Amino acid sequence: MKKTALNTIKKLWSDESGQGATEYILLLVVVVGIAMIFKDKIRSAVNDKLADLNADISGFTKN
Repeated sequence: MKKTALNTIKKLWSDESGQGATEYILLLVVVVGIAMIFKDKIRSAVNDKLADLNADISGFTKN
């Protein structure tokens, strides 16, 4: 019985099947956290680029 429990623990320790999903979840948490920290700067940069794009489109004329 003792060897069976020890073997089961060793198998669980070396099992890496769920490791990939855990890494992706942690990466997603980090990315969302960074986005929330810098949301005002990101919003400002996107708005500036959209304003530039709008000005470029408005200034475009067909020949």
